[in-house]
Amino acid sequence: MRPFLTLHDPAAARSFYAKGLWTEDTFYTLMARHALKHPDAMALRDGRARLDWQTLKARVDAMADDLYERGITAGDRVSIWMGNRVETIIAFLACSREGIACNPSLHRTYTCAEIVDLLRELQSKALITEHDWGTDRKSNDFDAMLADLPFLTKVYKADTFPMHITQLTREPHANPNSIAYLAFTSGTTGKPKCVMHSCNTLLANARDLVAAWKIGPETTMLTLSPLSHHIAWVAVGQWLVSGCELVTDDPPKDMSRLDWIVETGAVYVMGVPTHAMDILAEQRQRGLKRLGDVRIFYMAGSPIPEVVAKAFVDQGITPQNIYGMTESSSHQYTHPDDPENIWISTCGRGGPGYEVKIWDRDNRDEEAAAGTTGEIGGRGAALMLGYYANQSATENTFNRHGYMMSGDLGSFDAGGNLRIEGRVKDLIIRGGHNIYPSQIEARALTHPAVSKAAAFPVPDERLGEKVCLAIIGKVTAEDMLAHLGREGLSKFDMPEWYLTLDELPLTPSGKILKRELTEMAKRGEIKPAMVRYAEKKEPAS
Repeated sequence: MRPFLTLHDPAAARSFYAKGLWTEDTFYTLMARHALKHPDAMALRDGRARLDWQTLKARVDAMADDLYERGITAGDRVSIWMGNRVETIIAFLACSREGIACNPSLHRTYTCAEIVDLLRELQSKALITEHDWGTDRKSNDFDAMLADLPFLTKVYKADTFPMHITQLTREPHANPNSIAYLAFTSGTTGKPKCVMHSCNTLLANARDLVAAWKIGPETTMLTLSPLSHHIAWVAVGQWLVSGCELVTDDPPKDMSRLDWIVETGAVYVMGVPTHAMDILAEQRQRGLKRLGDVRIFYMAGSPIPEVVAKAFVDQGITPQNIYGMTESSSHQYTHPDDPENIWISTCGRGGPGYEVKIWDRDNRDEEAAAGTTGEIGGRGAALMLGYYANQSATENTFNRHGYMMSGDLGSFDAGGNLRIEGRVKDLIIRGGHNIYPSQIEARALTHPAVSKAAAFPVPDERLGEKVCLAIIGKVTAEDMLAHLGREGLSKFDMPEWYLTLDELPLTPSGKILKRELTEMAKRGEIKPAMVRYAEKKEPAS
């Protein structure tokens, strides 16, 4: 077992075990238990396949055996760059069986060069992928790029997964506190940090949610969030704890998400508010009175508009209002017996797996006065085990009391329910997709006619936020977007508003006041123009 440097603390672990927040289960042992108890019950479904528990276990074991025979063992890293297929979860569980740390957080929006950089950072022994996946895969020789990585020993493709069990006597990895999950995230700088979780830290939150919301084997759970996003792994944790059927966001070709929800009989749907808005819009357009069999709709990643939550309540669906982070999962949540106003206007009081306090926004080591707004900080059984190979980031994320500081502002109501007031971070969240202003600004500033640039959020009713790029210089919007494309900015991160200014608001130390730019746009003092990036099509060969 290759060692990881983590925050795991034996004294804290003993406390979590004593409270029942941690157990001896791994992701794999939970799956194997369901396969033993209910072998023929449906376990996992995408738009191509539907597997029962015993078939799922057989496929996981075949994949695990192949990893083992290639010398990929406990403590190694394996990365997944693939869609919402059953194979993604099969690979994840196979890694759990072997004690391998699995990194499934490689988004489709990444470029091939970005993937290579992240693989290099982790020194991943294997990559699991599928043909043409990614934002620029068709215009790059990705296989040749991977061949230059000496540490990468195997590239698995989704359509050629191992299908034969070859090892009959090996015992599975049994430590639920070793690093099992690695997820890249980052703050306002855009430089990736890699969150480390064990089975226990991820499952602590899952156990809380399953108990509070009474999720059982009869539930059909559908995640609209992609398997490269942490929300989907919150779903996976609940699935493994409860033994229900999990459906991924992979509807058959030409089937809408709404029809996929109805077709699968989903009872519990998970996603971000944008998903909810789109589903409700299609429901209204088609005149459907009821959203299939849905009883619970989980929404996280950005604030939930009241009208969206109300639209669910009005048709007998309970909105599950969530706040969390990759570092601490969906730790703050409403409960099914909460009053309607709590579902709609707060993120609830959460569960025993995570303790939240509000800290003075100017002094993270001092707790804020009761009822006031401050920075949200937390600690507990659901907390990550640090950032991979990044002592500085890990150390700077905590206050002196051991609370992980979120960078978000919030307050508690009289009942202890958390209200999100805003973000300290300079992160723009467009429909649940994280966009890092520094990446846009750095590329904009490579244009010879640009002297200053600031990417900042402007409010959007459907997506929560969109990106506005303001520059000092003489460059048209069309030319700027084309320049950003040439500089390698993903089409998913392109600005949708644009303006040129003679000066930008600055702090006394010379930093650009992006919050002020947002407020100026709201007040109408600056008038950004709507823009749209047109990706240049390569001529057919």
